[in-house]
Amino acid sequence: MGQSLVQNYLHIVFSTKNRKPYINSSIDEKLYAYLSGTCNELESPCLSVGGYKDHVHLLCKLSKKLALTTFLSKIKSSSSKWIKTNGAEFSNFYWQDGYGAFSVNPTEVNLVIDYIKRQSEHHQKKTFQDEYRAFLKKYKVDYDEKYIWD
Repeated sequence: MGQSLVQNYLHIVFSTKNRKPYINSSIDEKLYAYLSGTCNELESPCLSVGGYKDHVHLLCKLSKKLALTTFLSKIKSSSSKWIKTNGAEFSNFYWQDGYGAFSVNPTEVNLVIDYIKRQSEHHQKKTFQDEYRAFLKKYKVDYDEKYIWD
């Protein structure tokens, strides 16, 4: 076969360091636009981005040219540097070291887009930690509680 064809939809979730509530109305839309733009620059089209006070969700199609770890490293590093240029209140901003990345069935893309759009509504009832544990359970990911929260 002479052509490499790839269609990897990923739902990616990561938090601010120690879940500090940095993501507020003064920065959220600009941050989401920055994250989306960075995904697109990395040839990984962003279909949806959103989040809540202490974390973000991305739905993208990962480029066949990038390893997931490289992609996440570039996204997090670039956006962390960028957000620090947006005022003194962001001078100590960092993302957590880890992340969650979950494959999405193409038939469920619209469900994930809707889920990401409803983050503030969703988090009136559920914490980030409870949400993340639910993803780990849904996708049958083994984990040790003491290593997922930094």
